[in-house]
Amino acid sequence: MHLTAADKRKLAADLRVVKEPAGPDRPAERDPQVAATVSEMLGRIEREGMDAVLHYATELDGFTGRDLEVPAAEIARAADLLPAGLRAALDTGAERTRRFAQMQRSRLQDFEDEVVPGVVCGQRFVPVENVGAYLPAGRFPLLASAFMTVGVARVAGVGNVVSATPPSLAGRPHPAVLYAASITGADAVYAVGGVQALAAMAFGLLDGTPSDMIVGAGNAYVAEAKRQLFGRVGIDVLAGPSEVAVIADDTADAALVAADLLAQAEHGPTSPASLVTTSQRIADEVPVEIEKQLAGLATAPIAGAAWRDHGSIYLTDTRETAAGVMNLLAPEHLEVLADDLDWWLDALHNYGSLFLGTWSTVVYADKGMSGTNHVLPTARGARFTGGLSVAGFLKQLTYQRATREATRTQADPTVAVSDFEALVGHRDSAQLRLDLINS
Repeated sequence: MHLTAADKRKLAADLRVVKEPAGPDRPAERDPQVAATVSEMLGRIEREGMDAVLHYATELDGFTGRDLEVPAAEIARAADLLPAGLRAALDTGAERTRRFAQMQRSRLQDFEDEVVPGVVCGQRFVPVENVGAYLPAGRFPLLASAFMTVGVARVAGVGNVVSATPPSLAGRPHPAVLYAASITGADAVYAVGGVQALAAMAFGLLDGTPSDMIVGAGNAYVAEAKRQLFGRVGIDVLAGPSEVAVIADDTADAALVAADLLAQAEHGPTSPASLVTTSQRIADEVPVEIEKQLAGLATAPIAGAAWRDHGSIYLTDTRETAAGVMNLLAPEHLEVLADDLDWWLDALHNYGSLFLGTWSTVVYADKGMSGTNHVLPTARGARFTGGLSVAGFLKQLTYQRATREATRTQADPTVAVSDFEALVGHRDSAQLRLDLINS
């Protein structure tokens, strides 16, 4: 997530590069070898069914046994294995995410209205019937993922929601992931991860019902599996390594800027982090502060590698140029630590989710505490799509009905267009109705 040569030609001359990764800005998940491996796995699972899923689960997940479904008793016991404070925090995040999704759903309205006299058109929001939710738990168990996928699907009215999570803790799913899935309403949880999990949900190998839609973040293989399965199933977004970008002016605190960059960089060694600042002081102090914080950070091997290889700092003279940089980068998460937040809200339009001001930070949303969804587009996908929301689980369907009296207002122009196109079947469908009202 850094500027290309073409990007720089579009920007004002006041842009200065303080730090920038070498080489092209190529998303980490688009690896030809990953694509080939995923294609081979999906093909084998489609041919061999559950035998292939179990083979990969044993080989890649360390799973033992024959039944991937997590027993209800194990899910129920998960709550007892967690500290009370963690359970309370998860309950809070689940409820806030559910509440925001309900706010969104209440504003998606069915309607019908008369387009011309006698022609009534309308729209309905109808939920997807079957959803498969992937709950990642690789290097770190991402506990809020169930809030964003299972819980929001439930608010949308999805009837069947199954979830899959890697058996990452001594060959079994993490109890905190199981608890999060339980309180958000998953119908079943399966102990399987990666490509094999997505394929099993898409092909209906887990509960006998193919998913209509697969959602949830994951590693490069999970992202590629979603890419290759799209069309057979719906997906949310092609989310690759977590991204963060910060806009800071001279009012910002360098320690906060550094902390917020490192908080996302610790997701993985290929997670990009970018700072765009109008302040020479911030440009000077943040790199020093990052090194200082890395010295005491337990995840420094990960976050440090991400910052070293994928971090960038751009210095601009004006906020207009700073906004222009961010609208080109289209980051997954975008923080604004600057004055005049309303100006930035109007000027910025390419991002997965926006965090305005010192008292708003990406990590709040990551854990579900602000209520917005953290399944967001990466790799500049925010140029053309938003993240997952309750609307993602709803089909916006249209319908129409017309009276006999409205026939001429539609049929006459349809005949004229169809004659010009030489589509005689279209013409006849309309002309027959004209003949009926003329007879």
